[in-house]
Amino acid sequence: MECKAHKLVADIAVISEGHILMVQYRDTTRYDGQTGWFLPDDFLENLEHPDDAAVRIGKSQLGLDVSSARLGFIESFGDGAWHLIFHYRADPVRRPAVRKGDNVVAMEWFDLRSLPPPAEVAHHGWCLDTVERLLKAGG
Repeated sequence: MECKAHKLVADIAVISEGHILMVQYRDTTRYDGQTGWFLPDDFLENLEHPDDAAVRIGKSQLGLDVSSARLGFIESFGDGAWHLIFHYRADPVRRPAVRKGDNVVAMEWFDLRSLPPPAEVAHHGWCLDTVERLLKAGG
């Protein structure tokens, strides 16, 4: 049964060689119908630790082992439900080969100096703020 009061989400910023990997989803129903660019993300499964969710997202959506990813920060806000977003960051030395997961319709490495405009990013450019905050926190 889906909880309507809480939304637990993890995302993963894969940053390598001055680029960041973003995705677009085929079925957007779990993403508020948003069709723009996202950091790869998903809801936590029942009793799943956020660290495990980040690894699952990397494997299932990107075909990557991101077990070395670290938690950058946690975001909390209300929007009809209380959202807790666990923002992870992985920094492979070289850009790894990636493979689109079943629900990923597009995947692209963006230069950190030339990110897509907010109008092309889901939720009014929300992940751009997340990326900026992760970069300021350092690696």
